[in-house]
Amino acid sequence: MAPTMVKFGSLPLKRTVFFLCDLQEKFRTAVLYFEQVVQSASKLLQASKMLDVPLIVTEQYPQGLGRTVAELDITHAKGVYSKTKFSMITPEVAIQLDCLCEGNVQCAVLFGLETHICVEQTAAELCAHGIQVHVVADACTSRSQEDRLLALQRLQQIGCFITTTESVLFKLLGDKEHPRFKDIHSLVTKPTPPTGLAKM
Repeated sequence: MAPTMVKFGSLPLKRTVFFLCDLQEKFRTAVLYFEQVVQSASKLLQASKMLDVPLIVTEQYPQGLGRTVAELDITHAKGVYSKTKFSMITPEVAIQLDCLCEGNVQCAVLFGLETHICVEQTAAELCAHGIQVHVVADACTSRSQEDRLLALQRLQQIGCFITTTESVLFKLLGDKEHPRFKDIHSLVTKPTPPTGLAKM
């Protein structure tokens, strides 16, 4: 995949990593649209498993905030990392990242909580490392819509693509003739119910 295609929003299958940020049990009643975000995240995780896209998962202070919600299958993750740092790019994650995609990660698909804190700081750090970041709007949320929407604006300002679950899945496929097309298509045959998550 030519670097210019990545610049214009392509997601090269063999050069992309998924980042699931802190989608933990204690946030269930604290953030907006939690159940819808879990539904979107589940589709992304299933796709990452089907397409063999590496997955990195973090959990912010799990002793207090709980583990990743049980509805999400993260058994195929390359690592599940506890952290207190707000950015996902801890020293352990940075080491793991250098080992993925033959040491040539070009794109990150980032989703989880909270958009204006951990997601935003993770995106900024990934961008600083030269990785193109795709923030999945319908799989990211915060406690307030104001914080979330302003964070999405800031993320665009630093060069991230703001996208949706379905857009990510079809960019990864690239072609109806992909051998996993039917499997991926089955994830989106039932549209996600309308929410405020697509607002910018």
